Amino acid sequence: MKNLLYTLIISALMLAGAGQAQAQKKCDDGWKEKMMSEKIAFLTHEINITPEEAQAFWPVYNKIEKEKDEARHQAFKSHKAMSSALEEGKSEKELSALLDAYVAAKVRQDEVDNGATEIYKTVLPLEKVVKLYVAEEKFRRQYIHKLHKGSGEKR
Repeated sequence: MKNLLYTLIISALMLAGAGQAQAQKKCDDGWKEKMMSEKIAFLTHEINITPEEAQAFWPVYNKIEKEKDEARHQAFKSHKAMSSALEEGKSEKELSALLDAYVAAKVRQDEVDNGATEIYKTVLPLEKVVKLYVAEEKFRRQYIHKLHKGSGEKR
């Protein structure tokens, strides 16, 4: 009887945890979509993109952002693998391979960032490309401030 009770309690906790994880995932997905919508509106306003420019720019921007996300994800994954390997006491050979993968991922991030500028210059005037970089940083800082303010942290 005790075992049955423990099994039921553990099962209930696992189901609640799975439900919580699923709810968190849905919340995270909605958060990113909302943030991207805000970012698009902010950039459009700050850069003053014309409708004609927008037609050429947004598909390019979205493609580059996807590449940046993939490169960041790979760098994060590589960093996590290095951290785990250190904790597990992996050999120098294994650590070296993980370090090489991490550095390659960071180089890929830089390549995407560097290549983006040249691509942007093909669809926007130079002044608007500069405004894009200024506006992206301005948005990033404002969003970080908004998140800190929303979390109740005191500065």
